Amino acid sequence: MATVIRETPADLHPLDLSRADLWREDQWQEPMRQLRAESPIYYCEDSKFGPYWSVTTYKPIQHIEALPKIFSSSWEYGGITVAGDGIEHLKEGEIPMPMFIAMDPPQHTAQRRTVAPAFGPSEIERMRADTQARTAALIDTLPVGEAFDWVERLSIELTTDMLAILFDFPWENRHNLTRWSDALGDIESFNTLEERQQRLATAFEMGAAFKELWDHKAKNPGKHDLISIMLQSDAMNHMSHEEFMGNLILLIVGGNDTTRNSMSAYAYGLHCFPEERAKLEANHDPDLAVNAMHEIIRWQTPLAHMRRTALEDTELFGHQIRARDKIALWYASANRDESIFPDGDRIIVDRENARRHLAFGYGIHRCVGARVAELQLTTLISEMQKRRLRVNVLAEPERVNASFVHVSPHAGRTRALLTAVTAGPISAR
Repeated sequence: MATVIRETPADLHPLDLSRADLWREDQWQEPMRQLRAESPIYYCEDSKFGPYWSVTTYKPIQHIEALPKIFSSSWEYGGITVAGDGIEHLKEGEIPMPMFIAMDPPQHTAQRRTVAPAFGPSEIERMRADTQARTAALIDTLPVGEAFDWVERLSIELTTDMLAILFDFPWENRHNLTRWSDALGDIESFNTLEERQQRLATAFEMGAAFKELWDHKAKNPGKHDLISIMLQSDAMNHMSHEEFMGNLILLIVGGNDTTRNSMSAYAYGLHCFPEERAKLEANHDPDLAVNAMHEIIRWQTPLAHMRRTALEDTELFGHQIRARDKIALWYASANRDESIFPDGDRIIVDRENARRHLAFGYGIHRCVGARVAELQLTTLISEMQKRRLRVNVLAEPERVNASFVHVSPHAGRTRALLTAVTAGPISAR
């Protein structure tokens, strides 16, 4: 796709990748391309979040992710987004909410081990038939030949339903999960005292609902749901109220935004590259669907960055990093690093190394729920292939005004039209 380069206002740093406008207007590709070519480890001295290092290429990000003893994820130092300033610089109306992705070992290790079995291979197989049935049933309700909102009717519904299943959350209230995810995953919601107070109120609303579920599960434990699993763990059954809310935010935002955005990217991305869409329409080999799933996740990169904080003075590929320096790992850029993914701005559904993407992170903090996201997106692709349906996007999606969750269009923002695919024979293994 062609990129329109816009003139940057004088008061905005052209290479500050944390600028919300770059993501709202889908203009992040060119500055990242420039940094990859000229300064892949770049010190941005001035941003609304303070000075930070931008790392935009693949290998340095892997290097940093592999050294958690030097590059911390801890909430105490600011956590996993470029917005965080740590417990020493909390603003009025802000309270820390620790979550295991924003912890260092050994605390991270113990809590991650608690929830990891819920996303393991055996659990994925247990979910497979239900995921296929729910996806098929929902697709069959979509109007063919009429305009509708893809995000509202499909992306939100499928991901919200899966979240409710994972938590065994009251089904009739499940759409609160999406509302809480939208509010609590927004790093631009800390700007004013009023915004911080509203965010805190949302967090407490979520916490109260889950405390009720927690108390119910304490008396009536389940076997597979996340709340029951946490209750049965020494590492998580005595969490503070703030830590409880933090881990809920992690699991809800992680489970909602990554999959929802990838499902939206399936529609939008393949519409942008019709020749690649044609490959999936002509070839129903399950291996191609799986590869296409990885490629769409690579191209989309649902979380644009993760942040680390240096715990000591260190040298990073010729750059002197000082203790407590803030480092933004731009996964969205690494996933288009030309040295790893040639022609990376394009979706290529049969790309040989699509699985090497960093959209789920790398190392000890790799997304614990990655297999669930992969299952959901692959199932969507396969069920659309079976029905020989094509998504035609009618207008550009309206993107979120933030540099963390990437795209996350809300309901009412992605108009689509389903049409039947009639041309060409189908090949399948």
